[in-house]
Amino acid sequence: MADHGIKGKTAIIAGGAKNLGGLIARDLAAQGAKAVAVHYNSAASKPEADATVAAVKAAGAECVALQADLTSAGAMEKLFSDAIAAVGKPDIAINTVGKVLKKPIVEITESEYDDMSAVNAKSAFFFLKEAGKSLNDNGKICTLVTSLLGAFTPFYASYAGTKAPVEHFTRAASKEFGARGISVTAIGPGPMDTPFFYPAEGADAVAYHKTAAALSPFTPTGLTHIEDIVPWIRFLVSDGWWMTGQTILVNGGYTTK
Repeated sequence: MADHGIKGKTAIIAGGAKNLGGLIARDLAAQGAKAVAVHYNSAASKPEADATVAAVKAAGAECVALQADLTSAGAMEKLFSDAIAAVGKPDIAINTVGKVLKKPIVEITESEYDDMSAVNAKSAFFFLKEAGKSLNDNGKICTLVTSLLGAFTPFYASYAGTKAPVEHFTRAASKEFGARGISVTAIGPGPMDTPFFYPAEGADAVAYHKTAAALSPFTPTGLTHIEDIVPWIRFLVSDGWWMTGQTILVNGGYTTK
């Protein structure tokens, strides 16, 4: 029987420098991961990446930070190559990369659409491709999407619409990689209390989201917190390996399929 624990395993996290990705990196180290490769997008995120590396090392794991714009297949291939050279072949691959835009369809420019598609769909596809090529047998892959995939709402067409393909990428990859014991999942958090959320929302929308989940009264801001998502990631990349090909909405009762 394969070992599905985290202890002694190597992980790569796209978008692993800060917010949810940074907490995932710290959590994997706390669970006994051997090494974590942390990706960050730009120089602006380097201080947070360095802080995450220091925290992971303090927890006893090897760690390296790698900078890349992951909107090209070549950059994604290089990220995995560099990570393998630095810490070894991964057992766990987690992609938290995403970009949000809240805007009416009739106002979205071609450039905006192309940017959203590149970050949310194209990078997710090539992350899965490189993970499928690089992961050790019995590995685990998890991609972050959004609970808006279960919502009937205006203004998020370019965001939810470019995250939606990841559901099928996940299903297809689970079938293609399953023969090697690799599980592939996606998690769709509800609106999260992070800097990623607030710039896209007006005051009225923030107030609505803070009360929209069934469990909103029982959480500090009414929103999903990164601490609510990390246990699900931990489970899916370890003992929860039998769950594969699925997109799971984790949002306190904000929306469902």
